[in-house]
Amino acid sequence: MNLLARPWLSAALLAVLIFMPWSASAGMSPEEVKFFELRKAKADQGDAEAQNSLGVCYATGKGVAKNEVEAAKWLHKAAEQGYAKAQSNLATSYSAAGDRLEAFKWYRKAAEQGYAKAQYNLGVYYDNGLGVAKNQVEAVKWYRKAAEQGYANAQSNLGACYEKGEGVAKDEVEAVKWYRKAAEQGDSEAQFNLGSCFYFGGGVTKDLVEAVSWWRKSAYQGDADAQSILGKCYDKGEGVAKDQVEAYAYYNIAGIKSEDARTLRGLLEKDLPTDAVLRGQQRSKELQKEIEAIIAAKKAEK
Repeated sequence: MNLLARPWLSAALLAVLIFMPWSASAGMSPEEVKFFELRKAKADQGDAEAQNSLGVCYATGKGVAKNEVEAAKWLHKAAEQGYAKAQSNLATSYSAAGDRLEAFKWYRKAAEQGYAKAQYNLGVYYDNGLGVAKNQVEAVKWYRKAAEQGYANAQSNLGACYEKGEGVAKDEVEAVKWYRKAAEQGDSEAQFNLGSCFYFGGGVTKDLVEAVSWWRKSAYQGDADAQSILGKCYDKGEGVAKDQVEAYAYYNIAGIKSEDARTLRGLLEKDLPTDAVLRGQQRSKELQKEIEAIIAAKKAEK
């Protein structure tokens, strides 16, 4: 594995615990309340899709006060009718509650119906031995099923499996193929790893400019490791014109999360004149605003 690769599966496991893309708001709009009421009426008549939606409403507080018991009740009703999305949502709720055996059971039911998100999560469970014996061959099998449906997280993890040779024969060319598919969909982890492939020439012709391009995409999604590496690129003039003020700025914003970045910033700071440090600090503020704007825009698209 190259020196810049990271334990992506920990990030993947965190993704398993995310229940739904929206979050509960302090107030409820009339539209949300109306949506809830319409879904409730259909759910009471046994409509599985509506039951799933109702469970999500209770889980997130959309149009109704949050109620985990009611959420579980309605998700169960839909899941027991064989509705794959509800089975996956129910599995995620079990996962968040720490019941990995039940989570695995329901992820598998949804995955076997071809639901990509559940296939990906089932792969994560096999990959990490959660609720089932660790089996990386099975993990690859389920990652591939989801990846072939275009599910970016699965494509990224499948690329990682090929890069490391876990559950499948090591193949850096195949790793680059799957990293690229995920990276082009905006997956930050895949963008970081694809940048690393170009930097080291793993599975692709070495290209520092291309490496910087992918790391920048990841950095602008708030990835501290990518931000720190961009700082190094600017500091050394690798793949980009040398610019220590820009390097300082990237180290500075990465330093919010990364101790290594703070160390690198401190070392650079000793070699820079005071005016350059001040310009670096000002540039880091501008850079942070740019990044926050991009992140906000991506959230608004969901």
